Amino acid sequence: MTHFLFDGPENAPVTLLLAHGAGAPMDSAALNAIATVLATAGLRVARFEFGYMAARRTSGERRPPPRAETLMPEYIAAIDALAARGPLIIGGKSMGGRVASMIADPLHASRRIVGLLCLGYPFHPTGKPQQVRTAHLADLKTPTLIVQGTRDPFGTREEVATYELSKTIEILWLEDGDHDLKPRKAVSGFSAADHLRTMGDRVADWSKDLIR
Repeated sequence: MTHFLFDGPENAPVTLLLAHGAGAPMDSAALNAIATVLATAGLRVARFEFGYMAARRTSGERRPPPRAETLMPEYIAAIDALAARGPLIIGGKSMGGRVASMIADPLHASRRIVGLLCLGYPFHPTGKPQQVRTAHLADLKTPTLIVQGTRDPFGTREEVATYELSKTIEILWLEDGDHDLKPRKAVSGFSAADHLRTMGDRVADWSKDLIR
């Protein structure tokens, strides 16, 4: 049985289903802050955990996450369990967004989702820029918003500029943001709260455009 954390109004025009990253749970500090900002922007946010992460809560063991491909059925099961009544956007933080991107097109074609939101997409493993994870992004047909820090070790602005990405993908770059979208204020002049507000405002506007 899938357990969800909910934020935001129940009667919101759009529901956003978010999965966590590879190493942090659905109630990590980063996802808590993101969910709060998105809910404040008027979105209904639902978070869930993949089985391996949920198991850590009872076993206490920190085993490596499974391959992203093996988590695709779990994400689809979470969509089924959520049974959103209105327009649904899927996505997640880091690996969670990657898994969502791998199932998005069939769901969009069948009108089960209206869009895809990736927060800190892992374009390549950290320290291994040659191992890109972008093949399926070149032909992606689902309207997609990627929110990325310009110094994200999983894909900087300079690196991503060299990738072939579908024209359905929009990238919101947050200056000097890291993998959690946090900037160094002394360097960028922005705070983490500034970037979160920018993200929330853009996601709200983008989601409205999807359902017009």
